[in-house]
Amino acid sequence: MKTYHLFISHSWKYSDAYNRLVNLLENYPYFTFANYSVPQDNPIEDAANDGELRRAISDKMLPCSCVLILAGVYATFSKWINIEIELALKLHKPIIAIEPWGADKTSAIVKDAADKRVGWNTKSIVDAIRSVTY
Repeated sequence: MKTYHLFISHSWKYSDAYNRLVNLLENYPYFTFANYSVPQDNPIEDAANDGELRRAISDKMLPCSCVLILAGVYATFSKWINIEIELALKLHKPIIAIEPWGADKTSAIVKDAADKRVGWNTKSIVDAIRSVTY
C-alpha cells in the first residue's frame, strides 16, 4: 500500500481542527500517510527572519506528495499560511483546500491557490489526495 507524504498546514491556535483531521486520516481504511507538518513540540516560530522561516517550511514540504490546508477564514490573515501557499506553488506541490465543517466563510486565498477543494469528509479528502499524487 502506498504511503502518502503530507504537509498539513495549520495554526496551533486552532489545533483542534488539525488534530481531528489527522485522526480522521489515521483511521481511514487502506490509507497510510507520513505527516510532515510542523510539530507542536518543535515549532519553527523562533525563526530569526522570514528567510529562515521559509527555509524551514520548505525543508518540511519538499518530500511531500501534497499540501493540505484547512481553509478556515483565519487562513486569510495568517502570515505562515501565505508563505506555505507560496512555497507549495514554487515547489509544484498540489494544494488541497479543506473547508471546515459548517463554515459560512472560508479563505478565498486558500481556495484560489488550491488544485482541489473538498469539504470536511474523510472520503473526499482521501480521494483528493489520491487524485493529485502519483
